[in-house]
Amino acid sequence: MTGHLAFTPLRYHPDVEQVEPDEPQTARDLAETMLSIAHKTYADSGHAIRCVHAKSHGLLAARIQTLPDLPPELAQGIFAKPLTYDAVVRLSTTPGDLLHDSVSTPRGMALKVLDVQGARLPDSEESTSHDFVMVNDRTFNSPTGKAFLRSLKMLAMTTERLEGTKEGVSKIFKGLESVIETVGGESATLKSLGGNPQTHILGDSFFTQLPLRHGDYIAKLAIVPASENLRALSGTRLDTGADPDIIRHEVQRFFAEETAVWHMQAQLCTDLDDMPVEGVDAWDEDKSPFITIAHIVAEPQPAWNEDRVQTVDDGMKFSPWNGVVAHRPLGSIMRLRKLTYEKSAAFRSQRNTTAVTEPARCPFA
Repeated sequence: MTGHLAFTPLRYHPDVEQVEPDEPQTARDLAETMLSIAHKTYADSGHAIRCVHAKSHGLLAARIQTLPDLPPELAQGIFAKPLTYDAVVRLSTTPGDLLHDSVSTPRGMALKVLDVQGARLPDSEESTSHDFVMVNDRTFNSPTGKAFLRSLKMLAMTTERLEGTKEGVSKIFKGLESVIETVGGESATLKSLGGNPQTHILGDSFFTQLPLRHGDYIAKLAIVPASENLRALSGTRLDTGADPDIIRHEVQRFFAEETAVWHMQAQLCTDLDDMPVEGVDAWDEDKSPFITIAHIVAEPQPAWNEDRVQTVDDGMKFSPWNGVVAHRPLGSIMRLRKLTYEKSAAFRSQRNTTAVTEPARCPFA
């Protein structure tokens, strides 16, 4: 792929971020609200689970193969050389309680890249991994940190509410979302509240939504289906009525025999006016397209079992602040997340038999 890009990306400099004076208090309020969700679910079950993305649907061993001969603007950070990394992939849905799959909310893909080199982000110096945390929508569902806090408080109030009520609300929002999609749009808000289409998770694409450093540049990242068997699942609907864990069972069925390949892509920032670091909207792909920088490969394996739940769901955290400086999270929402991820992991580690630790290698490769 060696060559020149058709556009000129903007170089990173510290002034691309504007820190609000009350951000520390908003971060504390956000962490407190998140932990209120964890306290509710722990009181009910006696087991500490994640404040968000509690339900996993796939826990996978994978490898990441960085492409050779990338343009220099893309060959940055852990993608600077054509290396192969071991990785752990966690597929999930967003609520902080374990719900029937008919309550259809956004999906997440968390990627832990193992044994990476480079200067570490603050408070991750003991780790040797880098985490990328993604959701199956290009746009973050709250325009500001304070709006994010308000939406999280709404989510906290629904934790442990009657599941039948959540299922009914989810059906209403899915109906509204389908109407919006027929006229060529989509609503991140409706999807976050239970209107996400009931599709096969392995056909979804995932996005960081918010920007990161990409070495000397600024980027958003995406993971999109590459192999034909994944592309064939894009938009495939699942019948969630009878099986409360159908998403997980379909992932297990796939990986019993098949190999998945995803493209990992970067979209470089070219203009802060059109692509603000402090903004949450998707960037214009006509001005800067997503370009493949690596492949993610997951071969046939037991995609979910109790041993993997203990190892990954209980024993690992995935945080955009665990990693190297070359891919530091940028913008207010990312900054506000840091304390929450730390508090959430500590809450689980202090209460469960399996402590939260950072793996040096893939535990089930």
